[in-house]
Amino acid sequence: MPNLSNGQLADLKHVLAARFKDLSAELDREVSDQDDYSDVASEAPDPGDSSFANLSVDLGNAAITRDVVELRAIEAARIRMENGTYGICVSCETEIPFERLKVQPTAERCAPCQQAWEKTHADGARGATM
Repeated sequence: MPNLSNGQLADLKHVLAARFKDLSAELDREVSDQDDYSDVASEAPDPGDSSFANLSVDLGNAAITRDVVELRAIEAARIRMENGTYGICVSCETEIPFERLKVQPTAERCAPCQQAWEKTHADGARGATM
């Protein structure tokens, strides 16, 4: 693992755990809300109501997908912590500065490599970014 102190690593673990807990609760709420919108969409008597309900379901799906992607990124960061590769760029293998990890604790790449990766991958903005 890079030159992260035990305190820094503990802080990052705490941030990841808190975010995981918050996202899990948010995901539960979004799934519950989506069920409500699905009921409205199937019972909507007029096309305007049906259209709004369908839009709400689509937005709910996008929010769920976003949260699941972030939960997976948190789990991947936890695995990297366990195997000693956390804080090391997956592209150039240099250390990711603690300042970057504080802002983006799921970061897999240093800032220059992340920028390059996002330029070459069309869906790069869907994962953890700068």
